[in-house]
Amino acid sequence: MVSFSGSTAVAGIGATEFSKQSGRSELRLAAEAVFAALDDAGLGPSDVDGLVTYTQDANDEIAVAREVGIGDLTFFSRVHYGGGAACGTVMHAAMAVATGAAETVVCYRAFNERSGRRYGRPDPGLGGAPSSLGLEMSWHVPQGLMTPAAWVAMFARRYMHVHGATSEDFGRVAVAMRRHAATNPAAWFHGRPITLAEHQASRWIVEPLHLLDCCQESDGAVALVVTSAERARDLRRTPALITAAAQGSGAGQMMMTSYYRDDMTGLPEMGVVGRRLWEQAGFGPEGVQTAILYDHFTPFVLLQLEELGFCGRGEARHLVADGGIEIDGRLPVNPHGGQLGEAYIHGMNGISEAVRQVRGTAANQVADVRNVLVTAGTGVPTSGLILSAG
Repeated sequence: MVSFSGSTAVAGIGATEFSKQSGRSELRLAAEAVFAALDDAGLGPSDVDGLVTYTQDANDEIAVAREVGIGDLTFFSRVHYGGGAACGTVMHAAMAVATGAAETVVCYRAFNERSGRRYGRPDPGLGGAPSSLGLEMSWHVPQGLMTPAAWVAMFARRYMHVHGATSEDFGRVAVAMRRHAATNPAAWFHGRPITLAEHQASRWIVEPLHLLDCCQESDGAVALVVTSAERARDLRRTPALITAAAQGSGAGQMMMTSYYRDDMTGLPEMGVVGRRLWEQAGFGPEGVQTAILYDHFTPFVLLQLEELGFCGRGEARHLVADGGIEIDGRLPVNPHGGQLGEAYIHGMNGISEAVRQVRGTAANQVADVRNVLVTAGTGVPTSGLILSAG
């Protein structure tokens, strides 16, 4: 059986600056990130024969190929479910390389989420679209439950009720992410840590979520180069081996909500991903030195820690309160500051941070990194990776 585990690698990473007003088109942002990733790997556009992105990315593969100067493509694909696609793009690329469908695949995500279309705005049209998603949304959008923050807030309230979590528990996640971002020069919130008191004083978005429980809106782009591990070892940078990659959807899955499951205090789809990752890797949570967890909203960081086996159900708040997710904690989480602190590029900047941690070149480098866990968007069908030193 052909396997991508250990036989493929991320050989290059590239990104634009992260801003609130890029001043240029999303296509140009994508092209800049792809050029940067190829340069990082020591490759040129003519070396690329595959492209992967999100279904939500506005830049067609053929348009990116034209702008960058990429020639023939033998593989191209897109992954659904918003931020849940992040690690899935790398999985698709790795499968293409492992099976011979392509030799060098670039994954990219580019958008002007702050200066262009703002994802956090209410969209009453979601509940009326003639599609399966429109049917799902029609149960709650007409009643005013129409933003990601509102969907997560309802979920978070139930989690608080069952497990005794508090707003302060969520706030400690935000404080840790901003502390990490404060010492990362690439982060939007570089030099701007926050206190728990400031978190608590920030305005409500949808109770129990404060403003500082919600990730930022960013303009920018990130690209990654995936090729064979053998080839990557001969390129410019230390490769990050793709030890494991998985996608997952749980029973009764719906977009962002899944309110109709019997238990609304977990993320079963992340559990599916976690089990697959540990199976492929041949080790469990104890084999990971740092984790890049998708932090679009603070409550879901706690849920991921539990689903992935870093602590028991309802126990994540204790891990966080004890400093367990700090740089020098039991499990450093998002040393770059995550989407709360660095930028929200739909999770792709987190994969880049994982590569830097494996290389030993991160701004906030964790000691003795061998394996890094990365997760994609939560509340939706999702994906994950384990990247390792060669």
